[in-house]
Amino acid sequence: MRSLRRASADALLVFVALTALLWATISGAADRPKSERALSARVVGTGTPASAEAAMEGLIASSEPDWPQWRGPRRDGISDEIGLLRQWPSDGPPLAWKVAGIGRGWSSPIVVGDRVFVTGDVEDELVLFAYDRQGKLVWRTTNGRAWKGSFPGARACCAYSDGRIYHMNAHGRVICLEAATGRELWSTNILDRFSGREIRWGLSECLLVDGTRLIVTPGGRRALMAALDKQTGRTVWTTPPLGSDFVTHSSPILFRWSGRRILAQCSSAHGFGVDADTGQLLWAVPLKNRFGTNVSTPIYGDGCVYYVTPYAELGRLYRLRRRGREIAAEHVWTSTLDTVTGCGVLVDGTLFAAGYRRPKWWFAVDWQTGQTKSELKELTTGAAIYADGRLYCLDERGKVGLLQLDGDGMRLVSSFRLVSRRVHDAWTHPVLANGRLYLRYHETLWCFDVRSKENRSR
Repeated sequence: MRSLRRASADALLVFVALTALLWATISGAADRPKSERALSARVVGTGTPASAEAAMEGLIASSEPDWPQWRGPRRDGISDEIGLLRQWPSDGPPLAWKVAGIGRGWSSPIVVGDRVFVTGDVEDELVLFAYDRQGKLVWRTTNGRAWKGSFPGARACCAYSDGRIYHMNAHGRVICLEAATGRELWSTNILDRFSGREIRWGLSECLLVDGTRLIVTPGGRRALMAALDKQTGRTVWTTPPLGSDFVTHSSPILFRWSGRRILAQCSSAHGFGVDADTGQLLWAVPLKNRFGTNVSTPIYGDGCVYYVTPYAELGRLYRLRRRGREIAAEHVWTSTLDTVTGCGVLVDGTLFAAGYRRPKWWFAVDWQTGQTKSELKELTTGAAIYADGRLYCLDERGKVGLLQLDGDGMRLVSSFRLVSRRVHDAWTHPVLANGRLYLRYHETLWCFDVRSKENRSR
């Protein structure tokens, strides 16, 4: 009986501890009206969490359905969809619809409910388009001037939250729109507000919505990063400048680690981390090349953050360490990967990404060691998303590939050309939502049905 009472008492203590942890999490998020759904984040790597706190660590997903922001619900290029085609016909999967005339640019669409939102530069203006799920135009509006500098075209994609659309143009103009109508609710220029500057290839940050806040990275003399009230645009917190660093082209991610909610992002010369609730700078690591530009979104997994920049530091993994109330980022390994526009996808302990200059093909890299597991040369450098055991790739020459992941390797099972003429700037990231694969090359947006026959008949 004594041992039974002891076991019951131990079980009660565990229950109380878990309840307290859950309550602390909920209380800490009181200002965020919707759940972060951190528990829904895809588990990457191997092993069982050592504690309830560890179990809650990982990427924090958007509370919105479908594909509501840059690189999907968790900004990691991973879709949870299943029941998709295992192979495609030689000319590609069935085309559901396509629309032309969306303007020049590389921004990906986002998909929420029965709407598809995409941007493009049309003549002198940055235009936002809203389509229904059959490709019919619902509304269009503008967000300031088009980018006429080097590599003209729209950069950043939209973000959706609570019936509103958020977007930043290449000149730093941030807008909030009513998603149903396209009516502008507020706007601000983050370069003007935080004393930033325009950069050689235009601002490209895809904005991140964190509950009641909108995260921006002006890289100015008044703020490295800032949180705005998403309802009004007023400043909630700022991160002090990081030396002489300025804004670059990267977009942030949001994750929970060691009881803290953290934003990882890049400036012109560093990869850094910021406390998502206070704006406190937590760490900064070198990430500098001769152009002062970083493009790839950071990647998080198993307590580590991966940054990549071409020409200099290349791909570098940092393990987060807690030192009292401080957080340090300790360098673990360096890869020869020099990814630029394509970012990377982390699946079950393997990082899949393409090189940029030399070599310009695809690699599978061990997340723990940085060692190359396998290579695939049938596609050149590009971007990919993951779903249902396969990678959906679009390389910069306009070739689309379906890659089966077999153990440590990649195998090209299907491919087709999206663009018939010779190109070298097909840089838009694929999007996958509700069994539809969205691909964009400048003026045209394609929507392919990639559901399996069994799934299509349901």
